[in-house]
Amino acid sequence: MVLVAVFGAALLIAVLLSGLAARTVLSTSFLFLVGGALVSDGFLGLIHITPDSEIVAVTADLALFAVLFTDGTHVSFPKLKQNWKNPARALGLGMPIALVGMALITHFLVGLDWTTSFLVGAVLAPTDPVFASAIIGRKEVPSKLRQLLNVESGINDGLALPVVLVLIAAAGPTASGQADMSYGAIALELGLGLVLGVVLPLLVNALVRFRLLGAEPKLQPLLPLAIGVLLYAVCHLTHANPYLAAFSAGAVLAAVSPEASKAFAPLGEALAELAKFAALLVFGALLTPQLFGDLSFGGYVAVVLAIVLIRPASMLLSLVGTRFDRRERLVAAWFGPKGFASVVYGLLVFQAGIPNGQEAYTLIAVCIAFSIIAHSSTDVPIAKLFHVENLAGIPSDDDDQDARPTRDAAADGPPEKVRATVPAHSGGGEGAARP
Repeated sequence: MVLVAVFGAALLIAVLLSGLAARTVLSTSFLFLVGGALVSDGFLGLIHITPDSEIVAVTADLALFAVLFTDGTHVSFPKLKQNWKNPARALGLGMPIALVGMALITHFLVGLDWTTSFLVGAVLAPTDPVFASAIIGRKEVPSKLRQLLNVESGINDGLALPVVLVLIAAAGPTASGQADMSYGAIALELGLGLVLGVVLPLLVNALVRFRLLGAEPKLQPLLPLAIGVLLYAVCHLTHANPYLAAFSAGAVLAAVSPEASKAFAPLGEALAELAKFAALLVFGALLTPQLFGDLSFGGYVAVVLAIVLIRPASMLLSLVGTRFDRRERLVAAWFGPKGFASVVYGLLVFQAGIPNGQEAYTLIAVCIAFSIIAHSSTDVPIAKLFHVENLAGIPSDDDDQDARPTRDAAADGPPEKVRATVPAHSGGGEGAARP
């Protein structure tokens, strides 16, 4: 219960400071991260959590599933079809460059073997605009820039996951026959997750069409929630990949039943935010002084280069020849924070028990922590360059729906930092706020 009490206190503080956070460099995500660190063994010692604790795996697993499911419900295939070129560049060119670049500096500066170095690159490749809340979803910011960051972050999690799983299998101390079987199991896991994610919402949507069935308005938001809960359980019972299933299920649901997705949005966003906050608190508890002390000087150099060089350079290269102006390119290049998916994938690396797994996890965890600090404290100053005013307010422009973040629902509501200060009925649509 100590952990529950700590989470409640952190949530209360985050809500009370959310208005201030929306106007300054303060971030509620950072508050949960610091709060977790303060109550851990490294400081006050109120909670005792290690990377292999069951609570870590459970909270991270649930949170990523919830985030990806709600992400999927925001997917608009018609809009994606119309504006795919810039995100395709970021995903098809920028992401591989970032992965390889991170692998190179990890190998030469940290001294990890090539397989583990590429694994670190794959884990840190996904991005998360949750720490760019003052920019995402604001009509003052060019729509093509918002869309680039949104679509890139929404898809790169799923693209990185198979690479992470394959590299974990390759780095494991297995014989060739066992490794082949592992690769087959990975393919089956991903394929089954995709099938379940597509089939389950289609079946439920077909049931709803029966004359005697259907949800009354006040219970309609619970229909997608029921799909998500059932899908999560079935995935774990069948060993299907829950993350791929979650995103695909949300996307299918948005395509076949937009009204259900719209009704679910306020509830889904609130649940996803709670799950993310809980996972950030738990992750913060893992950031002990010993963890930072275990990282070598070369590791810290690699962390800095990952944030200020690898991501910016890879994005700038991918945007060569596009119509982005210099300011827009620099903003897109900077806001590639190591996000929530990287936390989960990093824990997978640690718990896999591979050689050099501890060293890889340490580098990944420190890099994520530095990224949260760097990006969550710069979104407000950079937003002001685009003349974004009233950062704690609610954008009312319906066109903001074109820039719906795939990490949260800030397109129709306030930035995620101030979600808790805005009632759901206040006209904010899905009323999202960034952590």
